[in-house]
Amino acid sequence: MSEAVPNIQNSVALPLAELNTLRVIEQLLQANGFLSESETIPIVPKASLEHREYSIGVSVKNNTVVALAVRFCELTSLPATFDQFTHLQHLDLTGNRLTALPEAFGNLRSLKHLFLDGNQLTALPETLGNLHALEELHVDSNYLASLPETLPSLTNLTILNLYNNRLTSIPDNLSQLSCLKEVSVGHNRLTSLPKSLWQLTALEVLNVAENRLSTLSAHIGNLTHLHTLDLGHNKLTSLPEALGMLHNLTHFLYLSNNHLTSLPASLGNLSNLRYLNITDNSLTTLPDSLGNLTHLQELRAYNNQMMSLPESFGKLSNLQELHLMNNRLVTLPSSLGNLAQLKELHLMNNQLASLPVSLGKLTRMARFDLRNNRLTTLPESFGTLSQLTHLDLRGNRLTSLPTCLRELPHLEKLDLRWNKIAAIPSWLQRLEERGCTVYL
Repeated sequence: MSEAVPNIQNSVALPLAELNTLRVIEQLLQANGFLSESETIPIVPKASLEHREYSIGVSVKNNTVVALAVRFCELTSLPATFDQFTHLQHLDLTGNRLTALPEAFGNLRSLKHLFLDGNQLTALPETLGNLHALEELHVDSNYLASLPETLPSLTNLTILNLYNNRLTSIPDNLSQLSCLKEVSVGHNRLTSLPKSLWQLTALEVLNVAENRLSTLSAHIGNLTHLHTLDLGHNKLTSLPEALGMLHNLTHFLYLSNNHLTSLPASLGNLSNLRYLNITDNSLTTLPDSLGNLTHLQELRAYNNQMMSLPESFGKLSNLQELHLMNNRLVTLPSSLGNLAQLKELHLMNNQLASLPVSLGKLTRMARFDLRNNRLTTLPESFGTLSQLTHLDLRGNRLTSLPTCLRELPHLEKLDLRWNKIAAIPSWLQRLEERGCTVYL
């Protein structure tokens, strides 16, 4: 038996069981103030729901519900008849107040995409394992302390997002999910990772950040399809040389906020890597092999204990941003002048007393931060930094300024505070007159 949906065009017929379930959901939304008494859930294209363009919407195909979004609507429960949507493929319940899912949820056997982020779920039903068509499972920011034992039955799963829960372990039989390409279990309470994780050789993205991991298995080298790896905010004291086997690691590598005192030389094998974050560790030196990262565009290495950089840094020919604040650098290699693509160089809070003349070759650099060092002079070659817009020299030991600074055509801000400049040069006023902000 079918009945016309009381909707925008009154032209869609649905099975009575589906229609009644939609009506119950509409009543919940009306009670919560997200629909008026005369409003119904709008019919929208399935693609629009998949792109998350609507907070509330339903998509119908062949007179049956195939996609449903009820996002940020303060739902605390689902109708007991929710499993009547037997052709449902896409379900987005993000940002509600759900504490549990009905066991009948396992009857939604056509479901491919399930979004449950930002609810209050403490567990997932064991019947979840019946959703053999499921490709994406998103349960970020809930209260999950464990996962259903049936999870490995979801053999078509490609994305598993469980960020920001209360997990202390991951199922040992995870290896059955051989289609997985993306796994995020960051911001949980994991102290170890199962051996089965290293058998997921199709993985492209792995996020295990913000846990309590103190060691990392050398078997991570098996994950040769990874392009993004986040190991940040753990308790790692060392890294296996096997990291260098991840030749497809091209996007991001996060190693920040650990207890690392050194990096494996094998990292130099990641020649296609574009972003490396090693901040907030206890690194005193960096391996010469990092100079082989010739595709690297951004390197963040601040909040460490480095006193010098390897000369090989000059080979980072595609580097655009270099962040080295809060270290103990007393000198810079002259090879830094070879970084022809560099746009930002951040050296705040180091111990630099001088700078190499070669820095004048950095003709694309726009931002140069030298705050709180021990500089007494600047090289005249600074006058060739033709694209420089921001130069921060606060808190150094400068007593005079080189006239070359007046030649910088695009300078927008020059900060000279907390130095001991004996005589203010007249050309500073001309800089201000052309629009440059100068702080003395």
